[in-house]
Amino acid sequence: MSKANQLDPLAPRPNLDFSKGVRGKYANRLKQGTNLAIIDLDLLDSFPDSESVNEALRTLKKIAARSVRPAPRHRKTATAQ
Repeated sequence: MSKANQLDPLAPRPNLDFSKGVRGKYANRLKQGTNLAIIDLDLLDSFPDSESVNEALRTLKKIAARSVRPAPRHRKTATAQ
Protein backbone atom coordinates (compact mmCIF):
# COMPACT_ATOMS: atom_id res chain seq x y z
CA MET A 1 0.00 0.00 0.00
CA SER A 2 1.32 3.41 -0.85
CA LYS A 3 1.73 6.13 1.74
CA ALA A 4 -1.04 8.15 0.09
CA ASN A 5 -3.60 5.38 0.70
CA GLN A 6 -2.53 5.02 4.34
CA LEU A 7 -3.15 8.69 5.05
CA ASP A 8 -6.43 8.96 3.11
CA PRO A 9 -9.35 8.73 5.57
CA LEU A 10 -11.75 7.96 2.71
CA ALA A 11 -9.72 5.04 1.37
CA PRO A 12 -11.65 1.74 1.42
CA ARG A 13 -11.11 -0.44 4.46
CA PRO A 14 -11.81 -4.07 3.62
CA ASN A 15 -11.79 -5.31 7.23
CA LEU A 16 -14.71 -3.08 8.33
CA ASP A 17 -18.27 -4.23 7.64
CA PHE A 18 -21.09 -1.83 8.50
CA SER A 19 -23.78 -3.67 6.53
CA LYS A 20 -25.56 -4.74 9.73
CA GLY A 21 -25.10 -1.43 11.53
CA VAL A 22 -28.05 0.51 12.91
CA ARG A 23 -28.05 4.24 12.41
CA GLY A 24 -28.47 6.26 15.63
CA LYS A 25 -28.52 3.21 17.90
CA TYR A 26 -26.80 5.03 20.77
CA ALA A 27 -27.97 8.58 19.96
CA ASN A 28 -30.24 8.82 23.02
CA ARG A 29 -27.43 7.78 25.35
CA LEU A 30 -25.17 10.37 23.79
CA LYS A 31 -27.79 13.09 24.28
CA GLN A 32 -28.04 12.26 27.98
CA GLY A 33 -24.35 12.93 28.41
CA THR A 34 -21.80 11.23 30.59
CA ASN A 35 -19.77 12.42 33.55
CA LEU A 36 -16.68 10.36 34.04
CA ALA A 37 -14.06 10.82 36.73
CA ILE A 38 -10.86 8.80 36.85
CA ILE A 39 -9.80 7.99 40.40
CA ASP A 40 -6.10 7.52 41.11
CA LEU A 41 -4.96 4.15 42.36
CA ASP A 42 -4.02 5.45 45.81
CA LEU A 43 -7.66 6.53 46.38
CA LEU A 44 -9.32 3.27 45.37
CA ASP A 45 -9.34 1.94 48.93
CA SER A 46 -11.21 5.07 50.12
CA PHE A 47 -13.56 5.31 47.12
CA PRO A 48 -14.28 1.81 45.80
CA ASP A 49 -17.48 2.79 43.97
CA SER A 50 -19.41 5.78 42.66
CA GLU A 51 -21.66 5.92 45.73
CA SER A 52 -18.72 6.63 48.03
CA VAL A 53 -17.40 9.31 45.68
CA ASN A 54 -20.81 10.99 45.54
CA GLU A 55 -21.14 10.90 49.33
CA ALA A 56 -17.71 12.48 49.78
CA LEU A 57 -18.45 15.20 47.23
CA ARG A 58 -21.80 16.03 48.84
CA THR A 59 -20.09 16.33 52.23
CA LEU A 60 -17.38 18.56 50.76
CA LYS A 61 -20.04 20.72 49.12
CA LYS A 62 -21.82 21.20 52.47
CA ILE A 63 -18.57 22.13 54.21
CA ALA A 64 -17.66 24.59 51.46
CA ALA A 65 -21.09 26.22 51.60
CA ARG A 66 -20.79 26.77 55.36
CA SER A 67 -17.29 28.19 55.17
CA VAL A 68 -18.02 30.83 52.54
CA ARG A 69 -17.90 34.28 54.06
CA PRO A 70 -20.00 37.12 52.69
CA ALA A 71 -18.13 39.83 50.84
CA PRO A 72 -17.12 42.77 53.03
CA ARG A 73 -19.41 45.78 52.80
CA HIS A 74 -17.90 49.10 51.94
CA ARG A 75 -18.77 51.81 54.44
CA LYS A 76 -19.54 55.28 53.34
CA THR A 77 -17.11 57.84 54.62
CA ALA A 78 -18.07 61.32 55.69
CA THR A 79 -17.18 63.96 53.20
CA ALA A 80 -15.98 67.41 54.20
CA GLN A 81 -18.15 70.31 53.06
